[in-house]
Amino acid sequence: MQFINDNIIFGLDIGTRSIVGIVGHQQPGGFKVLASHVACHETRSMIDGQIHDIDQVAKMITLVKETLEAKTGKKLKKACIAAAGRVLKTMQTHVQLDIEEQEEITKEMILSLELQGMEKAMHQINYQQSEDNMPFYCVGYSVTNYYLNDFIMKNLEGHKGATIGADVLSTFLPSEVVNSLYKVIEKAGLEVYSLTLEPIAAIEVAIPESYRLLNIALIDIGAGTSDIAITKGGSIIAYGMIPFAGDEITESIVHEYLVDFTTAEKIKIKSSTKAKSISFKDAIGMKQTIELENVRKTMEKSQNELAKNIASKIIELNGGTTNAVFIVGGGGQVSGFKSLLADYLDLPEQRVAIRGKDVLKQVISDDKDFKKTPEFVTPIGICLTGLVNNQHDFVEVFLNDESIRIFNTNRLTVMDVVAMKAIDPKTFIGRRGEPLHYTLNDKEIVVKGNVGEAAKIYVNQKVSDLSTPIRMHDYISIIAAVNGKMASISIKDIIGDSHIYINDNKKLFEVKVKVNSQSKNIHTTISDGDIIELEFPTVESVLESFDVDYTHVFINEQESNIKDVVKPKDSIRTFIDSQDLLKDKPTKTSDMAANPDVIDSNKDFFVIINNEKVELKGKESYLFVDVFDVYPFDRTRPRGTLVTTINGSTNSYLETIECGDELELYWKDNQ
Repeated sequence: MQFINDNIIFGLDIGTRSIVGIVGHQQPGGFKVLASHVACHETRSMIDGQIHDIDQVAKMITLVKETLEAKTGKKLKKACIAAAGRVLKTMQTHVQLDIEEQEEITKEMILSLELQGMEKAMHQINYQQSEDNMPFYCVGYSVTNYYLNDFIMKNLEGHKGATIGADVLSTFLPSEVVNSLYKVIEKAGLEVYSLTLEPIAAIEVAIPESYRLLNIALIDIGAGTSDIAITKGGSIIAYGMIPFAGDEITESIVHEYLVDFTTAEKIKIKSSTKAKSISFKDAIGMKQTIELENVRKTMEKSQNELAKNIASKIIELNGGTTNAVFIVGGGGQVSGFKSLLADYLDLPEQRVAIRGKDVLKQVISDDKDFKKTPEFVTPIGICLTGLVNNQHDFVEVFLNDESIRIFNTNRLTVMDVVAMKAIDPKTFIGRRGEPLHYTLNDKEIVVKGNVGEAAKIYVNQKVSDLSTPIRMHDYISIIAAVNGKMASISIKDIIGDSHIYINDNKKLFEVKVKVNSQSKNIHTTISDGDIIELEFPTVESVLESFDVDYTHVFINEQESNIKDVVKPKDSIRTFIDSQDLLKDKPTKTSDMAANPDVIDSNKDFFVIINNEKVELKGKESYLFVDVFDVYPFDRTRPRGTLVTTINGSTNSYLETIECGDELELYWKDNQ
């Protein structure tokens, strides 16, 4: 027999009732089966796809391996295997996260939200298991909906809002299932070359890539359970399992005709042929001959129950019926089952098809034990998956020195490892510190806490993030995020620089402070909820405390009332009379000396104020501020911003005015 050493594949389908082994290789035109063998378990060493007796299962695998070695004359060292889809569990969760409305939503925020969804699903799914059952770990997830302020969104990144949310569909697998599979393979003297999931292996054969854009349900009906996988949009969107399958139908025959399980299986298989009757011995030893039409009626109730449960699970997983259903495995070949399933799914019967010989057209075999029947679809798929992947479907990586084996979806990222290990999503987002709330002179104020520091992620010592792809034997290091500190502020921070300037001299002035009605100094640290009262001094009190004489006072170049409040950094300038003011205006005075037309104090001096002629007397020169002595304008009741102009140009109180100047003086409404 000719072998292609580099491409030869040994596939094992380790099932509840039997183990199927296939040895073959890919060649032009299809897959060539070199040898096959089926061995039934001698005891109930497997129940519902889970290994219960490692030694017994390893013994049967050894038997299959040795039989195939004898058939091919080749020593088999590595095997492709599959974990049963029946042990996969899915969980739908909804999660919501409050965010700061002024902050843009980042990819890290979204990934953290998705992680919370997976974490919530993991807690729920493990809570549902009894203490005797195995813990489940996430092997994949998909987001069905995102939400921004409770409205459905396709993409959250870059938006702003108060809350973000997501509906997350997570898939879980017990780690012990993988470990037990590796153990029986090891005990049989083999190594695992490729490990995939049974529904994925079946789909590799039953639903080609070109069909996966369609919404199709694949059902693998075995002995103890029925596994379901659903495709849509080019990928597998859901897995499921129901604890009903071919054995329920067989058991109805066992009880009706008082036969053992093996005889009942033969009767069930015969009922799907064109034969009219069958003869057998019952448990008492009496020979009986029965019409197969009566057998079909006996099976109707269990068939109906199986079809109803499968249809319900498909509708639950898919959110409604699918476009078509493909059936593999032995349990779905019973006469009349397709019609029942089509009725429950409200599909035409031609949309429910048994996949066997038609999907195995590209499989060639000279081995008489190999049959192109639905039972061989999954074993062939296991071989093809091993050929396609050329690597383990479960890869090993290291997270902070811990070895982790994780299902390879061909698009693994750091986030998948984090999900499997159920690391708290809060580990990755450095939260802003708690805010500080206080009341200042009857006004409520909030000070934000300090910004936190995000987690640091490295893959093979390179700076990475949750979305960084990972491969076999990658080393991942995660340093947890650090939350920001709570906001902290003192009275001095509120007041700022407590200095003022009086005639260009820097002075320290006092502010009276009360915190929760108790007198405090400016170095007092504020606590959350404090009520603060600050009393700033008036111009009058400040000038008195520093013993400054004045007749006119300006604050920040604007004339001030002595009852006005002084604030930090204010600049106060005082004058005894208008002649003192002129000392700061030498330019105009020198101009007057050089100008023979300048009037003296004995001549008439007038200006036009708001279109009204106004005379000023008794001085050699005048500043704008002097007009307030002769022009009726009430500055004690401000009604906006005071505007002063000379000949159309805005000016300050200290500007010199000339005889005949046109002045404007009015309040500008700040609204």
